[in-house]
Amino acid sequence: MQDIINGRCGWCGTDELYVKYHDEEWGKPVTDDKTLFEFLVLESAQAGLSWITILKKREGYRKAFCNFDTAQVAQMTDEDVERLMHFDGIVKNRLKIKSTITNAKQFLVIQKEFGSFYNYTLSFFPDRNPIINHF
Repeated sequence: MQDIINGRCGWCGTDELYVKYHDEEWGKPVTDDKTLFEFLVLESAQAGLSWITILKKREGYRKAFCNFDTAQVAQMTDEDVERLMHFDGIVKNRLKIKSTITNAKQFLVIQKEFGSFYNYTLSFFPDRNPIINHF
């Protein structure tokens, strides 16, 4: 359902953070690998939870995961996992924290092979061109 007055999708409701996300980020093409890694981390953390829950913890995720610096996250240790299990800024789920570190390592492998994670994503599109919808 779409709000006719301001052109927003009905799902974002009136929460200020959700509205800002809708207006400034949702549905916008992303080509920057750091931002793509951020969304990979946040979307993975969101599994089983609402997106607004993760949006409210976004700054915590930035702090916990080295401002989404993939190389730094890939170097995180079991001690870092333990520390993050006591950090209030993120969802305290050991498997999700460990998967973020594993994903960072794989992200680096993909970057090395394809030149960038964005180039990797393009490999799934016909003629390497993203599909852009105009709603």
